[in-house]
Amino acid sequence: MTELRKRMIESLQLRGYSERTQQCYVRAVRQLAVHYNKSPDLITEQELRDYFLFVINVKKWSRPTTTIALCGIKFFFQQTLNKDWAILSLVRPAPDNKLPVILSLDEVRKILSLIRLPGYRVCLTTIYSCGLRLQEGTHLQVPDIDSSRLMIHIRHGKGGKDRYVPLPQRSLVLLRRYWATHRNPLWLFPSEGKTHILLANSTEPMHKSSVQDAFHAALKESGINKQASVHTLRHCWATHLLEAGVNLRLIQQWLGHSSPATTALYTHLTLTAERAGTEAIERLMVDL
Repeated sequence: MTELRKRMIESLQLRGYSERTQQCYVRAVRQLAVHYNKSPDLITEQELRDYFLFVINVKKWSRPTTTIALCGIKFFFQQTLNKDWAILSLVRPAPDNKLPVILSLDEVRKILSLIRLPGYRVCLTTIYSCGLRLQEGTHLQVPDIDSSRLMIHIRHGKGGKDRYVPLPQRSLVLLRRYWATHRNPLWLFPSEGKTHILLANSTEPMHKSSVQDAFHAALKESGINKQASVHTLRHCWATHLLEAGVNLRLIQQWLGHSSPATTALYTHLTLTAERAGTEAIERLMVDL
């Protein structure tokens, strides 16, 4: 590890950034250095300006990708190198107002039924039934399951926040059955790794990319023509709960959203809300 990278990581640690955020920020700076094939502390402000124009206009990075790169590079130059350049305040990723893809309950069931390997099927079913992020699902540990209260303790979620989410009885049964096949003392979804070790002896959780591959293979086989991903299951869970009449504030708490405005997005995605709105309009206009 270079002295420069060490200094950046130490600065991130001192400010309480999570390990995942540290990795993302360091990766962003490494990508910048690779682009110019030189140490990042030798890059000029003009080169930094040209780089962001390149990733926006040529690479066409998405808003989330551009935002992570900007935050990582901005932290490096301002906090590690003490360079507060004007370009770092000028760059602003384009707003992204797209609504997420939503699968119907029948579509979710069809996709999950087509996942043949038990580990991936139970993991993805748990992700949907509890509204989890992908990493939250793959990193579930045995002590996280509170079977008496039917709750899951999500540790170090996005933003380093813990939360509890309801665990359906059916999901608890699936988790118990799958865990009984390997009995790993820590991980609910252990990885056999490249060396194909026994799952009971694994010290690593199931890899996220493997779960993503299993989902996309099942989506393709299902014939459902939607641009869905594993994260879509989380959106579906929130939307389906809202359609079932669950309070929006409660859904916000379970999702771990800081702002109710983020959760309010799902009000635009529910068929129930659309039908109710249309019926209300019809009633208002009936005498016109």
